[in-house]
Amino acid sequence: MHKSIRRAAMRTLTTLLLALATAFVASPSAFAEEGGGLPNANVNVHDQGSLQRGARLYMNYCVGCHSLKYLRYSQMAEGLGLTEKQVMDNLNFTGAKFGEPIVSAMPEADAEKWFGKAPPDLSLEVSAKGADWVAAYLKSFYLDPATNSGWNNTVFPNVAMPFPLWQLQGEQAAVMNPAENGQPATVKELELAHPGSMTPAQYDQAVRDLTAFLTWVSAPDELVRSHIGAWVVLYLVLFTLFALVLKKEYWKDVH
Repeated sequence: MHKSIRRAAMRTLTTLLLALATAFVASPSAFAEEGGGLPNANVNVHDQGSLQRGARLYMNYCVGCHSLKYLRYSQMAEGLGLTEKQVMDNLNFTGAKFGEPIVSAMPEADAEKWFGKAPPDLSLEVSAKGADWVAAYLKSFYLDPATNSGWNNTVFPNVAMPFPLWQLQGEQAAVMNPAENGQPATVKELELAHPGSMTPAQYDQAVRDLTAFLTWVSAPDELVRSHIGAWVVLYLVLFTLFALVLKKEYWKDVH
C-alpha cells in the first residue's frame, strides 16, 4: 500500500518537473500560429536593438497609413528602453501626446477614397496572421501594372496597398509560369529588377526588425511576463526539490 502511494507521488512529481522544464524553455510566442509553408521569420522580441530598429522603420514607413491604437507612445518608450525625449523627438510624427495611442494622421474617409478601404490597424497583425506571414508579405511585393497601385504580392494576391518599402528593397519583377489548360499564368519566382538602397541581406534584417517590433506590439507585456515567469518557475523547481526531501524524511520510518 505504502509502495503504491510512493510510486504515485513520484509519478506526480516527475510530471510536474517535466511540465516546469517545458514552461521554462518555451516562450509564449512559440505557440503562436504561423502560416504553413512560409520561411521562419526568425524574430527575437528579447533583442532590444532589433525592436528599436523595427520601431524606427514602422514610424518612418508605416504609421502614415497604419495605426497602432492599442499601443501608447509611453508604452513604446518603456518597453523598448527609450526615453520620452527620444520617442517624442524621433518617433512621433503626428503631434500626439506622450500618453496617447499611436494613431495614423491619415483621415479614414480619405483613406477609403484613395485605397478603396481604410488601412487596417496593425496592433494585432502578428497575433492574427503570425510573424512568418508578416515577414514573407514584406518580402513578396512585385511590380504589376495591372493593379491600381502598380504593385502586387505573392503572399496576399491583389492587395490594395502600395509597397511602402520599395526604396529599401528595390523593385521586384515576377517571373511567370505560362498559362496552361485554361488556367491563368502564375508567379514562378520574384527577381530583383532594380536594387534599392539596401542589399538583400540588409533588407532581410530590416524585415526581421520590423516583424519583431510588430510581434512585440501584439503582446507588449511578454518581456515582463517572461522575466517574472523565469523566477516563478525557479521557485516552483526549488519548492519541488524541497517537497522531495520532505517526502523522503516523512516516509523513511514508515514500513
